[in-house]
Amino acid sequence: MAPAGSGTGDRQDERPVGAGDPQRIRRSLTTRSVAREVFLLQLVLVVLLVAAAVVALVVQTQRDTMTDARHRTIAAAESFAHSWGLQQALNSDNPTAKLQPLTEAARKASGVDAIIVYKLDGITLTHSDPGQIGKHVIGPYADAARGKPFTRTFQGALGLSVISAAPVKDSSGKVVAIVAAPVTVEKVQKSVNRQLPIFLGTAVGALALAAGGAGLVSRRLRRQTHGLGPAEMTRMYEHHDAVLHAVREGVLIVGRDGRLLLANDEARRLLDLPADAEGRHVGDLGLDHRTAELLASDRSATDEVHLAQDRLLAVNKRSTTPYGSHQGSVVTLRDTTELRWLSGRAEVARERLRLLYDAGLRIGSTLNVVRTAEELAQVAVPRFADIVTVELLDPVLKGEEPAVSGTELRRTAIAGLAADHPLYPVGELIRFAPGTPMAPSMDQVRSVVEPDLAGSPAWRSQDPERARRILDHGVHSLAVVPLRARGVVLGLVDFWRSGSSPPFDDEDLSFAEELAGRAAVGIDNARRYTRERTMAMTLQRSLMPRGLPDQDALEVAHRYLPAQAGVGGDWFDVIPLPGARVALVVGDVVGHGLHAAATMGRLRIAVHNFSALDLSPDELLGHLDELVTHLDVQDEDTDEGPTITGATCLYVVYDSVSGHVTAATAGHLPPAVAYPDGSVEFLHPPVSPPLGLGTGLPFETAELSLPEGSRLVLYTDGLVENRSRDVDAGLEALHAALTGPDRTPEDTCATVLQTLLPARSTDDVALLVARLRRLDPAHVAEWDVPRDPAAVGPVRNACVRQLTDWGLQHIAYGTELILSELITNAIRYGVEPIHVRLLHTRSTLISEVSDGSSTSPHIRQAKATDEDGRGLFLVAQFAEHWGTRYSPRGKTIWAAQPVGPDAVNSEEELREHLLNHWEQRGEW
Repeated sequence: MAPAGSGTGDRQDERPVGAGDPQRIRRSLTTRSVAREVFLLQLVLVVLLVAAAVVALVVQTQRDTMTDARHRTIAAAESFAHSWGLQQALNSDNPTAKLQPLTEAARKASGVDAIIVYKLDGITLTHSDPGQIGKHVIGPYADAARGKPFTRTFQGALGLSVISAAPVKDSSGKVVAIVAAPVTVEKVQKSVNRQLPIFLGTAVGALALAAGGAGLVSRRLRRQTHGLGPAEMTRMYEHHDAVLHAVREGVLIVGRDGRLLLANDEARRLLDLPADAEGRHVGDLGLDHRTAELLASDRSATDEVHLAQDRLLAVNKRSTTPYGSHQGSVVTLRDTTELRWLSGRAEVARERLRLLYDAGLRIGSTLNVVRTAEELAQVAVPRFADIVTVELLDPVLKGEEPAVSGTELRRTAIAGLAADHPLYPVGELIRFAPGTPMAPSMDQVRSVVEPDLAGSPAWRSQDPERARRILDHGVHSLAVVPLRARGVVLGLVDFWRSGSSPPFDDEDLSFAEELAGRAAVGIDNARRYTRERTMAMTLQRSLMPRGLPDQDALEVAHRYLPAQAGVGGDWFDVIPLPGARVALVVGDVVGHGLHAAATMGRLRIAVHNFSALDLSPDELLGHLDELVTHLDVQDEDTDEGPTITGATCLYVVYDSVSGHVTAATAGHLPPAVAYPDGSVEFLHPPVSPPLGLGTGLPFETAELSLPEGSRLVLYTDGLVENRSRDVDAGLEALHAALTGPDRTPEDTCATVLQTLLPARSTDDVALLVARLRRLDPAHVAEWDVPRDPAAVGPVRNACVRQLTDWGLQHIAYGTELILSELITNAIRYGVEPIHVRLLHTRSTLISEVSDGSSTSPHIRQAKATDEDGRGLFLVAQFAEHWGTRYSPRGKTIWAAQPVGPDAVNSEEELREHLLNHWEQRGEW
């Protein structure tokens, strides 16, 4: 069992494959590339050669050393044997004493191991080893004794040695002694061994250089063979040869000199090459001149079509330079004769699909019926037809549901012809005669193709003269396809071909039906949008003010521009109020369409109703907010559509007597004030949420006194905000547009719209510009009345005198009665202070009686026995309008009388009017 932490067990298979991996070693040993085998072979040869060279050098050196030893020993022996004085030394009494120093000196000088002098009896006289002197030496000295020098290898006292011997002769030529000079073989071997490291170093250097050269050769060979082994290269060559000659595509390799280097079987067949084609110049192979020129040139080619015999060949040519250094070219040939027809058909199909794709992008880009028909005509010319005409039913153009059947169509679009074409012009109502190709398309809802118009009597019967001019124009074929959507025929589309274009066939008709079907959906969507937009516009026009009321306090100009996307919920209004006051209103309902227009109408009517109560702006918006919240709850309970949440409103009241402006807003943008001196500022009422959020927060007002001639500018967010501009930038642009010299309201509207509106607005815009006027102080008369019944008469008389000064004595009687009743009621039922004011406008006289009480009077019908209760009744009879408005200081009862020619102008007429009224009620 392995000890814990030994790392054995389940992790034994996770040992990384490295240098010691047996499988990897086995692969490295068994997988031999050509480069590796050549490298190993070269390496073995180099090792053998170097080893043989080293052995040969060692042997030769040893041989040379032995030869040198022989020469040296023989030279030493003979030299000493012939030396001067040797005879005297030998004849002396002690030859050893005389000769031993001489032999030692000669030995050292000659480099031999010893110089030995022998007598003929074999007694050693001198020796390098003194112990050998005097001994009898045995050796092959017979030749020397006979007077001949010799050299032998002999095992002597010094060991195995190379020894040379020379005789010593006396004057008579008799041998008297022998001189021997030995060199041991051990010394010779040491001499050889001293040279052996040089030999081995030289051998190692030579081996390294040879291995490096072999490595470079192997590396180059590996690049050339891509590391393949002999079997793989053989197999690859066999496969290459098999593929080259079995492939169904011709392959040629041409050298840089234009000679054919290789041609496979398919190339020989396609070009009908001779058997000895390879090696010959391409110009001598009998090829087409254009083909031979391409093969011999340096030019590349991609799918060039060349004629070879009765074949159409697609030729591709590329240089071999990027893949080698041959600087030739490879040519491929493909027979496209059979594929040409199929490729033509495929190209037509691709073009048709591309046309359908383009039609999907271009047709229906706008929700306009006429524009969609024009896009259909334009997208098909000239890619499918030379001329395209579109005829639609009149109800379709108006956005209405088309009739079930009918042959009267209005030409809506033409593409592909000049202005002087012979076809029916755009806008003309065409009645197609029975039997023409167009009539069945409408009645039976089927497509019709006329490949030859000249041979179609039915088509010519529609208008023979026009048909002749159409044929003279070169038109020869027609395809008629009904525009059908949701099972209803909307019209026809006619595709015409002229000139050299081929006539329509059944396949073209199928494509035309597909194209017309897509266009019909776009036309029907545009028709339905036109209908809904028309309905919304009609509803909006009915709900928007058709004309501004006549009043003297303001000079007003306005603009309303619906959005391109459809009718929105922007609205404005000008509402005259009692007391020479006017209310300016602008609002915005989020969204577009019928719901936004209907919601706008509901809010506008509600504002009118609340304005009739003469409420302050904050109170009016509070009531309007409660109404919107109530309507939202009702809509949620009945599932009648989206709620009104998101509506905004700005309500401004202008008093022309004081020049006082009071404004309140419910989430709307602030009004702008352009002063007569050219400066501009925004009047910012306290911020309040939009209508219908149910926050319960009170609305607040902002008050400001403006000089006469100032312009109040009310607008909706579509004027200052769009996708490319935020609100702050829009308000700055509006400020800049209003700044400058004084302009009329009409000019102000034109300048603002021209400066701020983009070419295509995505939101509707309402703009209201009002120049403020002041009521002439001479047309205002006021009196404070003490709470005393006796004060009624003097105030009444003063009022009559004022009317006379104004030239209004013809209504003085009625005014006198009205003031008498109102002042009397104020004194009797009200509290101080009591104030009377007369306002003389251009068309109205307004009588106002104010007091500090908030009690509201009510008109009632007095009984025959009642002594009172007829005061307000009289006021209602003599005044055109009357009412009550409240203020923080009390209330004001007002009555308005017309001052024009239609006003009651005599006391007798007034009395007669009252008597007739009472007689009709049976009270007289």
